[in-house]
Amino acid sequence: MDHYVDITLHPDPEFAAAQLMSALLSKLHRGLHDTRRDDIGISFPEVERCARGLGSHLRLHGSAQALASLLAQNWLTGMRDHVQLSEPSSVPTGVQYRHVSRVQVDSNPERLRRRLIKRHDLTEEQARQRIPDDAAKHCNLPFASLRSHGSGQAFRLFIRHGPLLDTPHPGRFGSYGLSPTATVPWF
Repeated sequence: MDHYVDITLHPDPEFAAAQLMSALLSKLHRGLHDTRRDDIGISFPEVERCARGLGSHLRLHGSAQALASLLAQNWLTGMRDHVQLSEPSSVPTGVQYRHVSRVQVDSNPERLRRRLIKRHDLTEEQARQRIPDDAAKHCNLPFASLRSHGSGQAFRLFIRHGPLLDTPHPGRFGSYGLSPTATVPWF
C-alpha cells in the first residue's frame, strides 16, 4: 500500500455525483473481479465533508505494480468522459490508516419474511407476525446503489470508514476494494 491513484468525478448537469460514483464503483468491481485482484483497496477522501454520500473522489490504494496492472485494463470504459485520473503517486510519509469496509444491512422486511418462510417452513402470516413491516433497519452510512451481476437485484453497498489508526494492518481486499481487516493510508 505504498502508492495511490485519485479518481475525481467531473461535475455533470445530467447525472448526480452519487449516481456517477455508483457507476464508477460498479466498473471498479468488475475490473477487480475480472483481474482477480485482492491487493487494491479504496477510500473516499471527501466522505467526512459530505453531508450524505461518498463524495466525488475515489482513491485506489496498492503497490505501483498492482495499480498499473489494474489501470492497464479496460474497466473504465464508458466512464472516461466523467472522471479525471491522477498518475500513480507515492503515499506521503507520516499518514494514518483506517479500515474501509462494507456493512450489510437487512433492510427489506419482505425479503426477510420470504427467507424465514423458506428456512423454517412457516406460513406467510406467521412470518409477518415475526417480522412486521416496521422491522426494517435503517443505516445512516454512505452508500452506492449497485446491481448484482449474478441475480440482477439492486442493492445498496453501505461503506464504513473506521477510526484513524497509527499503524497499518495488512490483509486482503474483496472485489469492491473493501476489507474488514486490512487498512488503507488516510490522507
